[in-house]
Amino acid sequence: MGNMLDYIQWRGDLSFAQSPFNEVDNLILSSLSYLNLDGMEEVYGRNALALPELAEAFFARHSEEELSADKSFVSPVPYMMRDMAKTARFKGCAIRNYVNEILTKEEQQFSAMEILLEDGSIYVAFRGTDDTIVGWKEDFNLCNGVVPAQQRAVEYLEQAGRNTSRMLRVGGHSKGGNLAVFAAAECSREVREQILEIYSNDGPGFPRELLEQEKFRKILPITKRIIPEFSVIGMLLSHEKEPLIVQSSQKGILQHDAFSWEVSGPSFVMADGLNKKAASFNASLHKWIDDMDAEQRSRLITDLFSVIEACGTEYISQVQEGGLKSFRSMLKKIENFPPESGIMMQELVNALFAGWLERLHQETQERISFLNTAKE
Repeated sequence: MGNMLDYIQWRGDLSFAQSPFNEVDNLILSSLSYLNLDGMEEVYGRNALALPELAEAFFARHSEEELSADKSFVSPVPYMMRDMAKTARFKGCAIRNYVNEILTKEEQQFSAMEILLEDGSIYVAFRGTDDTIVGWKEDFNLCNGVVPAQQRAVEYLEQAGRNTSRMLRVGGHSKGGNLAVFAAAECSREVREQILEIYSNDGPGFPRELLEQEKFRKILPITKRIIPEFSVIGMLLSHEKEPLIVQSSQKGILQHDAFSWEVSGPSFVMADGLNKKAASFNASLHKWIDDMDAEQRSRLITDLFSVIEACGTEYISQVQEGGLKSFRSMLKKIENFPPESGIMMQELVNALFAGWLERLHQETQERISFLNTAKE
């Protein structure tokens, strides 16, 4: 099977007139929002730059050494853009209204762009969080209600809709998926009527009281929720929409990486259901968090990520790469908690890293067996 990069090669020769917009196109465009276009005034405000010109300008500004230093899961995005610019399907796309803002003293980020498509629509793409531990913590903090990035997303979508007569698609990956759904629900009726589809690609949900509001129910028919088999971020909070569950080439929580989602033709490869270990983490989290107030939830999230940060790494993937050293660091941190908090942290960490811990245990047992055999 391939991924969205392979899709660009396989189906890039087909225009949107020949093959209509689909769910994989959505993931590609939502991932494009991870591009760092800071300082490129050609895509600010009403200025628009077609992908071929954007790719040329981008790679003139950023060296290969600089790009290769990015170790996050979004590092392929610049190269994806360059490949898109060479295809009949995407070379006519243009980027405008790029924004990248820090909204609060806690450095909560908001970033978005408009992508003009040759089928006459605009894809409004909200940037999500990457695979840094800080990024994951920002996703979890959505458990504490409406945040400044959500309000800013409403303003952005409202402006985008009022400045065009085109129809809109709205989407994002991770936190960006949450922003897309929130903005579409909260925008004016006039702008909402311009929206063709809303895409949440492994995006967190919302508190139950928000979803019960009529404006959220109105957008359900045009909302598409897509998650991988082992979804953690996309299972946070509550959801009204049943998801499409897709297969991934990654293991465990690393399936949040959209470049790992498997593609066949114009569609994702569907999975049979949510992975049992992912469902176990979701159940464990809700067991502790559902009856907490905002302050208690905030403390739980801070404690959980202090355990993960004890590994001394920047990225979630590096926690697993650290093997036994990472596991010991997390256990040592948990030992410092009061008994009840320690039990809670142990359960959450075990559920979150279930697949990795199983493999770690198996590798340790195999190593012990090998050493015992060598002694004999």
